[in-house]
Amino acid sequence: MAREKDADRSVRGKPAHQTGTEANGPTRAVVIVPVLTRQPRGDDDTNRPRLSRSAEARRDEAVGLASAIDLDLVHTAVVTVNDPRPATLLGSGKVAEFAEIVKEGHAEVVIVDHPLTPVQQRNLEKELNAKVLDRTGLILEIFGERARTKEGTLQVDLAHLNYQKGRLVRSWTHLERQRGGAGFLGGPGETQIESDRRVLQDKITKLKHELETVRRTRDLHRAKRKKVPFPVVAIVGYTNAGKSTLFNRMTGAGVLAEDMLFATLDPTLRRVRLTHGTPIILSDTVGFISDLPTHLVAAFRATLEEVVEADLVIHLRDISDPDTAAQAEDVERILADLGVDARDSKRVIEVWNKIDRLDEGNRARLLADGADGKKAPPIAISAVTGEGIDALKTIIETMMSGELETFTVTLKPDQLGVVDWLYRNGDIVSRDDNEDGSVTVALKATHSARQEIESRLRRQNNG
Repeated sequence: MAREKDADRSVRGKPAHQTGTEANGPTRAVVIVPVLTRQPRGDDDTNRPRLSRSAEARRDEAVGLASAIDLDLVHTAVVTVNDPRPATLLGSGKVAEFAEIVKEGHAEVVIVDHPLTPVQQRNLEKELNAKVLDRTGLILEIFGERARTKEGTLQVDLAHLNYQKGRLVRSWTHLERQRGGAGFLGGPGETQIESDRRVLQDKITKLKHELETVRRTRDLHRAKRKKVPFPVVAIVGYTNAGKSTLFNRMTGAGVLAEDMLFATLDPTLRRVRLTHGTPIILSDTVGFISDLPTHLVAAFRATLEEVVEADLVIHLRDISDPDTAAQAEDVERILADLGVDARDSKRVIEVWNKIDRLDEGNRARLLADGADGKKAPPIAISAVTGEGIDALKTIIETMMSGELETFTVTLKPDQLGVVDWLYRNGDIVSRDDNEDGSVTVALKATHSARQEIESRLRRQNNG
């Protein structure tokens, strides 16, 4: 529908077929970070207050989100909101002040780092004379640029349509028109907005059906992996915590890893052989973020099922970030929505990344605070320098395959083909070549590796 294409402009404030650089350079934008004085309550059983972020951290994150799609920021501001206005969220004085800033800075887009109702969004666009995006809309724009696979594109499209469905009144100017009813004397028929909502709902239904096909395909792949029982380890964490850098460090893959929010959107899986030979499937997932919209989580359910089905979840934290505790709480909340208990130390391990950014004093203090006895102490690593990676691999291997065991096996001359497997799946302590042609090997290996060795030898003896 041509009208829909015209109305659904890109975030850059230009028609969807133009990019910022093609149309007189990057789009100029203003970022507004409303800080509500009323403390939001938690959504867990205790109804405890959520950890609050500093205004500076919220502003930095909003700027990072805007920079992720190359907007040219002409002004950023943190605004304290004591009494949220139903019509515009902000007070009339602040709206007038920002209208002047938008005009003087020739800004085309205003980003409000807070959820806006359709009415608030429409009213702000009128008052500011610029396109307005709330936090959800901005995240959707970033996801739209990051999606590379068909699955990722489907998920973004579904989330975008669900978001757009309640905002048709903002985007369209012909909604008062009505189509005639059946027959010459029929009633007024459905209004244009009802028709357009029906079209959107039809698209949503179609996308859900296609994503269900994706989900079934993932189930088939998962079933095949279970036939070759490699445990699955999923890396989750707040966006820009370093998940893709850790993934690349452990697998040698070339997944995009940049210092930006949502650098990775589509999930990636690779097989990894750990220190003592245990094979695993490592999964890199989309980053989480605070106030992630419910319909966005629902749209990415097919991707996030990799987390739900994982044998082990690595919760990766950027320990150098001043708001790391609040970020961890957001991740744990989303994991809980997916049915994963972040406090289950047998299923979830906490890993503190970017430890290289801390001085020795802060590093020692944080590690001491982390080992509080209430849960397993965190593993400190640097995915960039490689510090702590071997220790992390050892912990993963222990959790997946059991503690290391020292034992001895004697291989007959016709079993010497197993020697190479022993070297690849264990640490050889000693080797004695006997006069009868047999070989006695003392080694350290995981419990599962020992069981595999004994099973191989039994099959050869029975054969």
